[in-house]
Amino acid sequence: MSFAVRSWARSRSLLGRSSSALGVLSLRSGWANDGRPMVRCLTSTYTLDSLAKQPELDSFRKFIEEYKEICKPKEIYICDGSGKELESLTKYMVDTGVIRELKHDSYKNCYLARSDPGDVARVEGKTYVCTPEEEDIIAAGARTLSPGQREGPNWMSERNMDLKMKSRLQNCMEGRRMYVIPFSMGKVTSNLSKAGVQLTDSPYVVASMRVMTHGMGEDVITALKDKKDDFVRCVHSVGRPTDKQDYAMLLPSWPCDPKRVLIAHYPQRRKIVSYGSGYGGNSLLGKKCFALRLASAMGHADLKNPWYAEHMLIMRLEKGDQHKYIAAAFPSACGKTNLAMMMPKLDGWKVKVVGDDIAWMRFDDEGNLRAINPENGFFGVAPGTSEKTNPVAMEMIHKDTIFTNVAYTEEGQVFWEDIGTYVDFDKVKVITWRGVPHWRPKMVNIDGVPIAASHPNSRFCTPIKHCSIKDEEGIENEKGVKIDAIIFGGRRDDTVPLVFQSRSWEHGVLMGASMRSQATSAATDVKSSIRFDPFAMLPFFGYNMGYYFQHWLNMNKKGDARNLPKIFQVNWFQRDEERKFIWPGFGENVRVLDWIFKRCDADVSESSIAKSTPIGYVPRPAAINMEGLVGMPADKLDKLLDVDREKWLKEVDAVKAYLSQQTGSDLPDALRKELSHLEQRLKEKSQ
Repeated sequence: MSFAVRSWARSRSLLGRSSSALGVLSLRSGWANDGRPMVRCLTSTYTLDSLAKQPELDSFRKFIEEYKEICKPKEIYICDGSGKELESLTKYMVDTGVIRELKHDSYKNCYLARSDPGDVARVEGKTYVCTPEEEDIIAAGARTLSPGQREGPNWMSERNMDLKMKSRLQNCMEGRRMYVIPFSMGKVTSNLSKAGVQLTDSPYVVASMRVMTHGMGEDVITALKDKKDDFVRCVHSVGRPTDKQDYAMLLPSWPCDPKRVLIAHYPQRRKIVSYGSGYGGNSLLGKKCFALRLASAMGHADLKNPWYAEHMLIMRLEKGDQHKYIAAAFPSACGKTNLAMMMPKLDGWKVKVVGDDIAWMRFDDEGNLRAINPENGFFGVAPGTSEKTNPVAMEMIHKDTIFTNVAYTEEGQVFWEDIGTYVDFDKVKVITWRGVPHWRPKMVNIDGVPIAASHPNSRFCTPIKHCSIKDEEGIENEKGVKIDAIIFGGRRDDTVPLVFQSRSWEHGVLMGASMRSQATSAATDVKSSIRFDPFAMLPFFGYNMGYYFQHWLNMNKKGDARNLPKIFQVNWFQRDEERKFIWPGFGENVRVLDWIFKRCDADVSESSIAKSTPIGYVPRPAAINMEGLVGMPADKLDKLLDVDREKWLKEVDAVKAYLSQQTGSDLPDALRKELSHLEQRLKEKSQ
């Protein structure tokens, strides 16, 4: 049975100026001064006048003053990171309809935000890396392609971007408050951390950055006295449409300018400017913009002590009194967060999480690769998170969490698809992320289009301190944790075995460079497309992809070869002839990690638990601990570990074509040789 309601386009009243379900006010409080006071109880320790008396903070003050003149805010507030500040901001956002409190007894200090339907995700097509020369960003092969054929970062000259941003930023904060957010990615006192200052006109951004960064406010300002000019400058405005019709159609409580969104990264200036969006990675500039795109370029440019900013989880795997730290890169929808918070199904094993999204890595004086999580919270995708897939996340999101674009019940609980909790929809009123009341499964609008309860990219923003399996020791380690293994993964129906190990460091870099993953498909009987996503960094490269590959190859020169992490690739997603997953995944993945754990301590050619194949070292079937795993006969395990030469030769052809097209002459010779050696091994029957 299906249920029809009027479509959004035909009925703004479902969630518009008159919507009482969300507490949205008719006055456009977020857009400009509407006559009401701006949180007058909000007072800061710092003002521009007080900063003028501290010459060691001149660079900090001048940055604020520069954009004060451009953006023309009504007033400026410098965040101190205090509890009183958060309390005042939260009250202001509730009063003005930006967020609503979840008042169910199971939640403590949890809130729900609803973005405008035109502002719901990262906008890669409007995101640029800006340098004087195109070759800094676009590899030689891609420079011969049209922009639509290129993959990786978009490039624009600094001069042209400056002109585009000037027209957008001029007077964009008129009638609003400019919030100044001094923040630290990584612990403030760590040598691996980096400081930033974000200017924004969004209180939602202030509250979210407080969750996601390791320090915000006074502690960072104190650190800036020593850093002087050494901080990343971040400028953000939710924007203001120039077209009156566009303005009239936008959600009153969520200012944005979707048609003119533009995000610019300036690696040589160490600067980020974002205009027109208040959502997630477009506005929380410490996340993907700083911690990946800009940081990857900064690490590459640091010739004295190069470092690496990677789209990787960091987890601690324990068995008894032994432990290993693992960094792992997965494209979206491949279970990265679920792996970071895995509850192992084998006795004696424990997983602890350092981070689920980003790793900053650098070699120490002994040649060990060490990593920190520059973030201090989780910004997870809500749909699909459940007690089955991630019970740890389901527990932690009940405290100090900001939800965005999920559904909620009239009783004040959050809801999304596949949440795993039984709901009697005849008794429980579920309101969708767009304000449609009485939602239930299979609901469609008047045009027959399914209505989603939550947006597919809806999020929870939660402090890491509430994670029950956080690795306190690793998080607090200012030197970073020693990485023992690096895992690359993806979603593949076939070809790629359950797990295999690289033959060498250079071979491992090729594994990362040639990562491919299938996009998730609603029609499970139709094979979905396979896309390349090198190192799971395709949307986040801050510089030339070919140079990035060489930066990884250089690790073998920088570190002690004996201490370099072992490199593995995994694939939890192989399917049988009936399109069903063969491997159970989730907590059972510890069986694969058990093998990886053992291989970290073994010589790469040691053969008791691994056999040499053309693609690398694959487990011997008996080496995978299958104790207690029901429904996995030997023939299924054999299929999971099989290396099909014909399929892999096609894989090599695809990798060759992709790397040639996208990198051309910028592809390092070492990777060309590794690819050639892989092809030769696949053709040799003795291998």
